Amino acid sequence: MEKLWYVVNTYSGHESKVKEKLEMRTESMGMQDHIFRVIIPETTEVEIKDGVKKEKVKKMFPGYILVEMDMSDEAWYIVRNTPGVTGFIGSSGHGAKPTPLLPQEIDRILANMGMSRIDVDNDMNVGDKVSIVDGPFKGMIGTIDSIDKDNNRLNVLIDLFGQETTVEVELFQVNKN
Repeated sequence: MEKLWYVVNTYSGHESKVKEKLEMRTESMGMQDHIFRVIIPETTEVEIKDGVKKEKVKKMFPGYILVEMDMSDEAWYIVRNTPGVTGFIGSSGHGAKPTPLLPQEIDRILANMGMSRIDVDNDMNVGDKVSIVDGPFKGMIGTIDSIDKDNNRLNVLIDLFGQETTVEVELFQVNKN
């Protein structure tokens, strides 16, 4: 099965509790190979009030969490039956499994949070072939020359007008071949 991202609807204001319960259920039922990451999409906003600077964490989508999982029957059952979960987005109901988020959709959400859907430590290595799927070099295939894990960027060698050229791309702009 392929690990993809799904949007799960929760009771509003219960996102943290649902995340915690789902992670506990995943561990207690030995489903770590099927349910990988549970994320509450949040951004940090700086607010200045009466001359005092405060950072405020704001939910991007109140009442929703993101779950990276493979859609096996067992994983689907565990997520659906976690207390506080009201269902999946993209499911027509009647026992139909939901539609995952497109890579571009999850990449944008995770990039706003300073994260990436690609696990650089386990999924990317210098010398790997990648396809560039976004930006000015979209459609080109190259080889990873270096990885900047702190900034979620890659230097990729591509063939540009018959000459090998290094371009810098963000992780969400590539797919591993």
